[in-house]
Amino acid sequence: MTAPSTRRLRQAPALQVDSEGVPRLGVGHWYSLGLVLLLLAVVAVGTAVGLAVRDGSTARSALLRHVDPAVLESGRLSTSVSTEGGAVRTYGLTGDKAAPAAYRAAKNETAASLAGLTRLLRNTPGAGPAREAVAEVGSQVAAWRHDYADPLTAGTAKPSAAFGEQRFAAVRTAVAAARARLAELQHRSADRLDHQVDRLYETLAGGAVVLIVGALGLTLLIRRTVLRPVSALTGQVRRVSQGDLTHPLQVSGPAELAELAAHVDAMRNHILEEWREASEARAKLDEQTRELRRSNAELEQFAYVASHDLQEPLRKVASFCQMLERRYSDVLDDRGRQYIDFAVDGAKRMQSLINDLLNFSRVGRVNRDMTVVNCETVLAAAMDNLGLARSESDAGITWDALPKVIGDATLLTQLLQNLIGNAIKFRSEEPPRVRISAERAGDYWEFACSDNGIGIDAAYAERIFLIFQRLHPKDEYTGTGIGLALCKKIVEYHGGRIWLDTEPEQRGTTIRWTLPAIEDTDDSDDSDDSDDSTETSEA
Repeated sequence: MTAPSTRRLRQAPALQVDSEGVPRLGVGHWYSLGLVLLLLAVVAVGTAVGLAVRDGSTARSALLRHVDPAVLESGRLSTSVSTEGGAVRTYGLTGDKAAPAAYRAAKNETAASLAGLTRLLRNTPGAGPAREAVAEVGSQVAAWRHDYADPLTAGTAKPSAAFGEQRFAAVRTAVAAARARLAELQHRSADRLDHQVDRLYETLAGGAVVLIVGALGLTLLIRRTVLRPVSALTGQVRRVSQGDLTHPLQVSGPAELAELAAHVDAMRNHILEEWREASEARAKLDEQTRELRRSNAELEQFAYVASHDLQEPLRKVASFCQMLERRYSDVLDDRGRQYIDFAVDGAKRMQSLINDLLNFSRVGRVNRDMTVVNCETVLAAAMDNLGLARSESDAGITWDALPKVIGDATLLTQLLQNLIGNAIKFRSEEPPRVRISAERAGDYWEFACSDNGIGIDAAYAERIFLIFQRLHPKDEYTGTGIGLALCKKIVEYHGGRIWLDTEPEQRGTTIRWTLPAIEDTDDSDDSDDSDDSTETSEA
């Protein structure tokens, strides 16, 4: 493919000028000016609304939290003062011994009411007359108590009832004046709150008008500076997109759109030349693809023929070496027989390696029928193939209920056979114990093969799935080093992935892999009549 073109797009002037040579503002400048004006209007409106809201909140708080509670408290004050006067009057006329106690209780209530009124009116705007009236009530009540009520109830003196009524009348007058001042304060506070609410509504209405006018102005600006020129540019670009790549783009308008039209026109020319180059490169690539396919077909045929042609002489070598050992065993010494054993073993390992390589190369290349496969069925087939190894190692294999998947039964059998065979081969001093499990994970089934063998270091988690990668010497553990690489290729061919679990719950090795899940099907034909247990074991 040819190298990318290094031609540069033609640059348009950044700023247009009118007929007199005076620079004209571009769209960005007009928008910046309009946005600044609109922003100033929004800030002004927001400030006015904020002030109105603040003043309204202050007026509302003063009315609801101070004035109204003070009016209610003045009622309680009037009641407690009247109770004081009634108790003292009763004691003066009848001498009732319970009257002094009632007087003292009412006295405490009066003191609490006066303290509450003082606290409520302390910081209330415009509450000066009311505070003075409340203070006057406290003075008149204190004078009445000092001159009449306290001496009478304490028994230290017995002032005349007419004197007491005269002093208490001054108390009633002070209480009435305080309540009148509080009522006036309540009325003024309510009027002030109404005024602030009206001011807030007027501010909001004015702000809405300002915003609407600003929005209309921006709309007209956008229509004049953007929409009309863009519509003209769109029509010309549409002609180009419909195949008329030779149509030049010319747009009159703001500086930015004129520059954009120039860049798009340069891009059109650039695309024309790139298309010509790409057409030539595509023709070459098609030719290379055909050549590659032909080469791959020849390579597959060569691998197939070579594998069969290589196995025939290897079988002859092994067969004649064995015949030589049987016929001339009395002539050969121990070293000669050892040499023959080496030759037979090498030929057999070469045959095994060729077969494994052939199987590895065929995965994904040979068309296979993908059908619904019962994993328990392929597991049974894999265990049958490993019958001798299981019996010799006294291996125990357990499994959970396994699902059905879409796949190739032969390849899935080989997958399980390789994994279980590795678990049996790389065993510890204890008899091998292998467990096959599966659980649903979204759109996939996640399988696991766990054993109690010698385990694999997490540092080799990626290396074990590479072809010809061995972690142990050949004289210690047999094999070609293709088993797990073949497993990886089979799983990936079925659309899943395989990995080493580096954090197993117990010692040994756990290999996990995924296969795409399918909708649940009727398993009545494939399942055995058994109890509700999900685990089966076989020695």
